[in-house]
Amino acid sequence: MATGNITVSSENIFPIIKKWLYSDKDIFLRELVSNGCDAITKLKKLASIGEATINADESFRVDVTIDNSVGIR
Repeated sequence: MATGNITVSSENIFPIIKKWLYSDKDIFLRELVSNGCDAITKLKKLASIGEATINADESFRVDVTIDNSVGIR
């Protein structure tokens, strides 16, 4: 088996990822919700180490609302 190095720069790979990943609407929605959940987790972690302030009784959630009047392309 041959070995070697592959060099990929961000300006080359991100357009490919964007086109491939976010062109599928189901994947896009899942990523959007996942990013929201990650943001909540990060905020809770920052609060636990004193880098952010949140109320102890704060409740977090990610809501997805579909507006059928807009239509999906």
